Amino acid sequence: MKKDNDSKKKKNFRKKLFIKNRLVILNEDTFEEIFSFRLTLMNVFVTFTLGGIFLILVTTFIIAFTPLREFIPGYSSTELKRNATRLAIKSDSLETALRQNEIYIKGIQKVLKGELEYSKFNKDSILAESVEDASDLNMKASDAEIKLREDVAETEKELKAKYQDKKKSDKK
Repeated sequence: MKKDNDSKKKKNFRKKLFIKNRLVILNEDTFEEIFSFRLTLMNVFVTFTLGGIFLILVTTFIIAFTPLREFIPGYSSTELKRNATRLAIKSDSLETALRQNEIYIKGIQKVLKGELEYSKFNKDSILAESVEDASDLNMKASDAEIKLREDVAETEKELKAKYQDKKKSDKK
């Protein structure tokens, strides 16, 4: 008995989904029909679902690809990133200058204490020592880095070719 009731309810619901209804907008004073639609519950449900999905996608793209994303907590502004990069470069150069000055001061202290002759001491030799300290780093590119550089160069060539083809087709 219960199965029959459930199946009847499901069939009734399916029938209700596809029953055609008419939505009519009338002028209240003259009862003239201004607008009329033939609708089913299924059409209304699908329309609102697709509209909601479209609205969510548009909102997501607007936030993701415009400066509005800076107002969301956790996203940093492009100006802040630019300043951080500039300050990192500046602090690196200041560290290098500080290191060179420290080496120079140590050299002067050696001359003053008599541990080093003045004739062997000049600023160029001190700067050369500080450069030698930095030259201990391995600056040779690895195989993976070389492959990555080649891939990036190839991708850039492809993008440039596509851009030029598009530009030519736009001119025509």
